[in-house]
Amino acid sequence: MKNFVVKTIANAAALAVAIWLIQDIDLTGDSTGKKALTLVLVALLFGLVNFVVKPIVQLLTLPLFILTLGLITLVINALMLLLTSWLAGKLDLSFHVEGFWTAVLGALIISIVSWALHVVLPDDKD
Repeated sequence: MKNFVVKTIANAAALAVAIWLIQDIDLTGDSTGKKALTLVLVALLFGLVNFVVKPIVQLLTLPLFILTLGLITLVINALMLLLTSWLAGKLDLSFHVEGFWTAVLGALIISIVSWALHVVLPDDKD
C-alpha cells in the first residue's frame, strides 16, 4: 500500500512540474484545494492508464522499440498522457494537454521528474 501511495505522489509531483513548465498543459480549478484534488485524481488516472494500457501498447510496438533503440517509448508516454487528458475530460476533471508535441515534451518532463522522485522517495515492496 505504501508503494502505491509513493508512486501516486511521484506521479502527482511530476504532473505538477509539467503543468508548471509547459503553457499548453492546463489544470484549472476554483481554489487551490480543488486544484490539488484534481491533480491527485489525474495522477491516479495516469497511473491506471500506465498500468493497464501502456503494457499492451508496448507489446504491440515491440518491433518499433527494437528498431528505434527504445526512443518509441517517449512517443508511447506522450500517447498515454494524451489518453489521460482525454479520459480526464470525459470524467469532468479540469486537466487538458493541447497537442501531440506538447504531450511529447510533457512526457519527457514527467519521465525525468518521476525517475528522480523514485530514486529519492522510499520504495517498500508490500
